[in-house]
Order: sequence, then structure tokens, then C-alpha cells
Amino acid sequence: MSETAFDVGIVGAGVHGASATYHLASRGVTVVVVERGTPASGPTGRSSAICRAYYTNPFLAAVARDSIRMFERFEELTGVDAGFRRTGLVFLHPPEDEAEVRGSVDRLNAIGIATELLDVDGLASRLPGFDLDGIGVGAFERDAGYADPHATTDGLFRRALELGAEARLGAVVTRIEPDSTAGGTLVTETGDRLSSGRILIAAGPWTRPLALQAGADLPLTVERHVVVTFRWGEAAPAPAHGDLIGGYYFRPEGDELFLMGPVLPEPQVDPDDFAQAVAPHEVERLAAAVTRRVPRLERAEVHGGWASLYDVSPDWQPVIGEIAPGIFVDAGTSGHGFKLAPALGGHLADIVTGERTDPGLAAFDPFRFERGSELASGFRDARILG
Repeated sequence: MSETAFDVGIVGAGVHGASATYHLASRGVTVVVVERGTPASGPTGRSSAICRAYYTNPFLAAVARDSIRMFERFEELTGVDAGFRRTGLVFLHPPEDEAEVRGSVDRLNAIGIATELLDVDGLASRLPGFDLDGIGVGAFERDAGYADPHATTDGLFRRALELGAEARLGAVVTRIEPDSTAGGTLVTETGDRLSSGRILIAAGPWTRPLALQAGADLPLTVERHVVVTFRWGEAAPAPAHGDLIGGYYFRPEGDELFLMGPVLPEPQVDPDDFAQAVAPHEVERLAAAVTRRVPRLERAEVHGGWASLYDVSPDWQPVIGEIAPGIFVDAGTSGHGFKLAPALGGHLADIVTGERTDPGLAAFDPFRFERGSELASGFRDARILG
């Protein structure tokens, strides 16, 4: 058994933990990140990795905007190509969303997120061959796209190591021992003890039991969500879009495939015991939804798919902040965390090191639910839009 001291100890090397490690190491902070598998081996690696800033929350919209700007310079920053492709993304709404969509579009453009409000005629022009039954308004985010979740995480993680960070891969944190003043010690299943002046728990679906050891019972649940892939086959390709009536998102995957997933809540599961394969009825549900909206995709061919995990907060917004002296959490990103991670890591570094933080972060306080201060998010049941 060994004990080593660090300024900051991070639990989890998904894209959020890797980003926080990168930003802290960039500031000369001594940091160790502990990961039960390898970087992006959990839900991050199974993310659909959509990059968009179409948020109703202004702070998250700005963070997503800044993350897209990081993706544009990712190889320069990390030495790794994150596989970012700009596709643009159209959001399809029912008529009752018009006022809220109009307000969101105005707010997004005001902070440099190029977004176009589209009426039904504008949607028909942009989306030829779509059946727009039930759609009353849309929005087009010009700079949205997608990236490679493994490459993104690997780039941040490797650059952090080059900057002096240390990693313990294949190591499970079984215990957090809070210090009487701040921070504490991460104890792994092999008995290693990592003394840390500050601790950040970014363990996704495994965050809640770790936070409980620091005295915080966070109301986080875990949901199983599927991603299904199709070949274009003989179908003419369709553009990236999110259908809030059909309840799905859709984007290309390279040149030969497209993928889909749901935008509504799904069943809760045990993160250590869930079906990782996609079932035939799940494929059929998404295929039926998209062919109702884009009939030509009946000629597409099923390719495959997988299931992943979302750690979900009651309001589907992230849980970010201090839960005990010197112990912080970044969790509850509810399926929309990938797109935030590159730039959010800088804000996490601010919090952990006690530097001046963006006032917008205060709204994501982990204890807001106890105060009845849940945040608004998304549109109706599609709260994943944030």
C-alpha cells in the first residue's frame, strides 16, 4: 500500500474528467485522475457525440459554443484530431413551441451562435422530402456537427499527461475519505491512497455512491439509452436533425452511415448490470419514427447499434459544485454532456482551484433540488436539449 499527495484528485476519465485534468495540468496544478477502465471506456465512448449549442440555458449555450471553438482547434491544442465534422443541425418543433423557439434563437444569435428561425416554408426548402406534418417551426444551428468521442477524450487525456498529470487506469476508487479541513484521500481497491487537497468526482453513472461517502446524497438516477446505426443503402442522405414530435435525433456517421437515438426519458437501470446490445424492437421504434418524417429512408438498411448510460438529474441539467469542503462533483449531464466537456473543463478548473468563477455556474449547485430550485430545460418532455 502506497500513499501519494496531489493538489487535485479526479475520479473518472470520461470526457469530463479528461477535460478537467487537461485544464488543471495546463495551469501547473499537480493532478491525478483515477479511472476504472481506460479513457472513454464508459458512457463517453458510447456517446453519439453531437456538438451543438442549441440550449435554452444561456450558460450552457455559451459553454457549448466555446467547446465547438475548441473542436475547431483541437489538433493544435492537443496534437490529436477529434474528428470534428460540421454538418449543421435542424430542430423541428410543434407550433406551440414557436414563442420559446423564437426567443431562444434571438438569445443564441446575441452570443455568437449562428441560428436561423425557420417557418414551415423555410423548413420545406431546407429539408426536401421531409413530411412536416405536425411541425410548426424550426431552428437551424449553422456550426453544429459531431466528433469522435474516443479521439476527443484521448486527446485531452494524453495532452494532460504531457503537461505533468498522472493517471491510475484500471483502478477502482472504493472509498473517499474526506479530510477534516478540505479535500481528502482516494482509496483504490488495491489499497493505494491518493491524498488530494481537492477532489473532483466526475464518475458519471457511478457518481452518486461516491458522493454519498462525502456526505452528499445527490438525486441522480441512471437511464439506459440506445444508439442505432443504419446504412444509407439506396436512400438519398438526409441532413442532421432533431425531431421533437418524433422523439429522436439523427446525424450522419461518416459517409456511409447515419445514427439515431431518443430524446425522451428511458428506463432506469443498474450501471453495473444492463443490456448493452440494442434490441430489435428498439431498432424498429426509431426506424418507424424517422421513416414517418423522412419517407425515403425506408430504403435505408439496419447496420447495428448499442446501449449506453445517462446519469440523469431531476431537471436534466448538470450538477456542478462543492458537496463537502474541497470535494466537488460534475455529474448529472443527462445525455447532453459530451458537447459541453472541452470548455466546461476550464470552468471546473476554476471551481476546484478557487479562482474566480462564472456567475452562471451557481445555478447548477448540487443542492438546488433540496431548495426547490430546479432549472428549466429543453422543450416539454425533450429536456435533454438543456
